[in-house]
Amino acid sequence: MPPRSAPASGTLLSFGPRPPGGRQGVAMPVVSLFHGAFCQEKAVADALAAAANLTVVTDDACIRQAGERSGLGPAAVARAFAAKVSVFDRFTHETNQALAWLRLVLAERLAENDALLLVGGCALLPPRAIGHILRACLIADAPARRRLAAEAGHDAQSARKLLAAADADRVALAARATGSADPWDPMLFDMVLPMDKLPLAAAVDCLVGHLGDAAVQPTEATRAAAADFLLAAKVQTALAAKGHDVRVAAHDGLVSLTIERKVLLLSSLERELRAIAAAVPGVADVLVKVGKGFYQSDIYRRADFDMPSRVLLVDDERDFVQTLSDRLSLRQIGVHVVFDGETALAAVAGEAPDVLVLDLRLPGINGLEALRRAKAARPDLEVVVLSGAAGPAERQACLALGAFAVLDKPADVDALAEVLRQAGKKARANQSAAATGA
Repeated sequence: MPPRSAPASGTLLSFGPRPPGGRQGVAMPVVSLFHGAFCQEKAVADALAAAANLTVVTDDACIRQAGERSGLGPAAVARAFAAKVSVFDRFTHETNQALAWLRLVLAERLAENDALLLVGGCALLPPRAIGHILRACLIADAPARRRLAAEAGHDAQSARKLLAAADADRVALAARATGSADPWDPMLFDMVLPMDKLPLAAAVDCLVGHLGDAAVQPTEATRAAAADFLLAAKVQTALAAKGHDVRVAAHDGLVSLTIERKVLLLSSLERELRAIAAAVPGVADVLVKVGKGFYQSDIYRRADFDMPSRVLLVDDERDFVQTLSDRLSLRQIGVHVVFDGETALAAVAGEAPDVLVLDLRLPGINGLEALRRAKAARPDLEVVVLSGAAGPAERQACLALGAFAVLDKPADVDALAEVLRQAGKKARANQSAAATGA
């Protein structure tokens, strides 16, 4: 979804209701600067930070800190900003885990009462109730953005693709962070600046000029909203650490948890959620309720971090592999199925599985070749060969290529689940060692 056409004039656009309250008096300013790609965002951010003496908080910095603290790693957290969602996300809850940790990182920075400039997608995460944030958005029409992309070295075709992908990412992030599928919705911002019509210096002057406005000065209510944001983020990360994925809100110590998927033992889940949330310092009471999504067909699934949740299962016997996938899912193993070696290798590159389960007899690229290529591309990946046709020579070849195990088909499902658990544990250890350089 591309940005809407830029306004006809080069004047400041001011939209969006602000929370009531506000008083004169300059305090430590906080500015959030969301932007389209190639809208002079870096130049505006650098000039604004220098003019107003603001500390810049970038997406990269937040992603790095959230990745380290959560254990997800920066690459996994960065995927929360992308339009494409992993096929394993319904098992891992990785996107919502990442957003929870990003909110915590931002909430802690806001609690420090520093003069901040939040630049990028993270600018959408603080709730509107924190009224002492001046929320700005930089937009421009497509020709202006393509010109800047060309100046950065992109040809016309790649510029169009790059802008389309960047806009799609922003649409997805806005939906996750705010519930609005329009990232350029003026109701999300106090100011929308058309950078194809507004000179850079004028845009910066406009932002600086509004930092002293009464509407963006801290009040008791807006400080309380920032404290609520921090408490909600702490609760959400505590729940995420236990594998839970629910909506969290906080107000003056009361925490509300909303279950958005159907669950069979609702009272048991309520007790568990309430116990986890109540243990977070600052929580006075916990309310658990069901949301609109509870009445949909999707089922609530807690992530079990002891079991592998990113298993790619490759077999061209469709009935067999679908049945096996269902049985492994019942054992809390997250499985995605593909039916040939070429698709499997594409998924290894694009979906980052921890464990690959391969049949040797595959159409196109055979299992041995798929194993060789997969391990060459992803040395941290663990591969389990599951085949009814593996003789001694093939078994030895699989192990020589780095297979974790070679099992006969059909395998006992419980025994296979245990092998996958061990393989997943080793894959995570491989990833940790690679991340630390060990």
